[in-house]
Amino acid sequence: MDNQNKNLLIATALSFVVILVWFVLFPPPEATVDETAQTTEQTLETAPGVSAPTTATDPAASTTAGTAAPAPALETARVDIAAPNLIGSIALTGGRIDDLKLSQYHETNDESSPMVTLLEPVGSDSPYYAVYGWAPGNGLQVSDVPGPNTEWSVESGESLDVDSPVTLRWESPAGLIFRRTFTVDDKFMFRVTQSVENTSGAEVSAAPYGILARHSEPKNLKNFFVLHEGAMSMTDGTLAENKYKKIRDFDPAAEAGTRAETYQVSENGWIGFTEHYWETVLIPDSGTSYRQAIKYNEARDIYQAEIVLPTQTIAPGATAEVSTRMFSGAKVWEVINAYQDQGVDRFVDSIDWGWFFFLTKPIFWLLHHLHQWIGNMGVSIIALTIFLKALLFPLAYKSYVSMAKMKELQPQMEELKKKAGDDRQKLQQEMMALYKREKVNPASGCLPILLQIPIFFSLYKVIFVAFELRHAPFFGPFQDLSAPDPTSLYNLFGLLPWAAPEAGTTLALIFIGILPILLGISMFLQQKLNPTPTDPAQAMIFAWMPWVFMFMLGGFASGLVLYWITNNTITFTQQYLIMRSHGAKPDVFGNIKSTFKRKPKDAKSGGK
Repeated sequence: MDNQNKNLLIATALSFVVILVWFVLFPPPEATVDETAQTTEQTLETAPGVSAPTTATDPAASTTAGTAAPAPALETARVDIAAPNLIGSIALTGGRIDDLKLSQYHETNDESSPMVTLLEPVGSDSPYYAVYGWAPGNGLQVSDVPGPNTEWSVESGESLDVDSPVTLRWESPAGLIFRRTFTVDDKFMFRVTQSVENTSGAEVSAAPYGILARHSEPKNLKNFFVLHEGAMSMTDGTLAENKYKKIRDFDPAAEAGTRAETYQVSENGWIGFTEHYWETVLIPDSGTSYRQAIKYNEARDIYQAEIVLPTQTIAPGATAEVSTRMFSGAKVWEVINAYQDQGVDRFVDSIDWGWFFFLTKPIFWLLHHLHQWIGNMGVSIIALTIFLKALLFPLAYKSYVSMAKMKELQPQMEELKKKAGDDRQKLQQEMMALYKREKVNPASGCLPILLQIPIFFSLYKVIFVAFELRHAPFFGPFQDLSAPDPTSLYNLFGLLPWAAPEAGTTLALIFIGILPILLGISMFLQQKLNPTPTDPAQAMIFAWMPWVFMFMLGGFASGLVLYWITNNTITFTQQYLIMRSHGAKPDVFGNIKSTFKRKPKDAKSGGK
């Protein structure tokens, strides 16, 4: 096999192996109390609910989990949330944030489409909400602290806004006054301050907690292997990611009463759930020692992210107060980075940078600043790809020089094969002697390409996960680089008076758009820098590969397809110029013609 063709085949196969794997595996579609403190657990079976802490038993706020079940909250009294980027409401039943939409983001590129919904109440199609409370410790029973179904009253505030906090109040039968104060900033961050005033005559203790509860998996999961969707947590600088399937396989934990994994945080941490472009995360203040956990209630199919803070001991007449934050919004890099600067430890790692984070982070940083300078994300992707290809040009040049040397040795190698006959060992020895004599390393042609693959996979990853590409326009019909190419052969790219097939359908897979076709052409031209391999099997692989990938990538985000087109075009140009600089004259048009010529039958077969 010609070395140039062999190298191209290896490069193409390695570059697209991640896509092949996806199509195979993911086909589309705590208190300071004495040891005699009594533990009380209560089970409420009124509705599917969350596994909540019901008692605090030690200084580390370790809890024995019971089952606290929020009642359906669709009809409860509510307090409106009317922030610049967030709208929704807080349910007075349970005092929980369970209704939240992103006012600046819509489900599609059409401004009249529904706003993106993040949190939904129990009783809706996809309940997902934040629950806060106190686990009872010394001197308290479960009924003495507010639970998921407690009816709160509004003490102050009419509507939650940046300059208008809301405080809820509930008086316990045990003589305690609980308050819950909500504030929100102009982006996506809430602060929830819980306090308890002890008006009784006895000392009591309780551990404050916060829970994110999600009923069933999200319905819009991408299930794409390069993207993490599920739970994530930061524990003193260590990031842990668990997909929903992995959470369901957690070992049962006796102390949690369900499947769970717990993490003890010494100083800094956060925990929550992430999607492609959105996330909701519980964030205790820095310097706080607490316990966090990911749980799965198998019987009710509920996923939980939980924080349990150190137990508070409240003397008669005293008040204890604890404050935590909750981020619920879009994974906009600038916003996430600003919150990290405000003390949320390593918050930018909530964006899925992947294994090659040391490459994806700087690549995204460059793309972000190119976009700020250029103003068009499609042009920025092209500019970034050109920059990276220029940066890696010395490797590409070295790869070709090595291949050129190997090509010069082809006649001598053929002679050695004839002399050695079937003696493979002798052939191998003679080949190694030839390489040594001519100072050629047969692997040096592939090594530079292998070094380039992580960089371009990282670029691919950035373009796929970056929120900044969502609904980002390019030009003409390409008004959302995160969506598949909207044009289609079905209506001749808009010339015929009917709509293109809906994305994700069989027709859309067959009647692809302009960008996938350009991708196929760019791969085809890249192949035609060299003659068709003489081996029929290899020739067939080369003939089909561009068109197979053209259809495979047809349903991918147009920003990704634009990247592949740019990458292929630059690779073609570089390789053509390098070949010319070394005296080779690639006959692109001649090689294209030979592809469509009918091969004559050999003399032996032709005479029969």
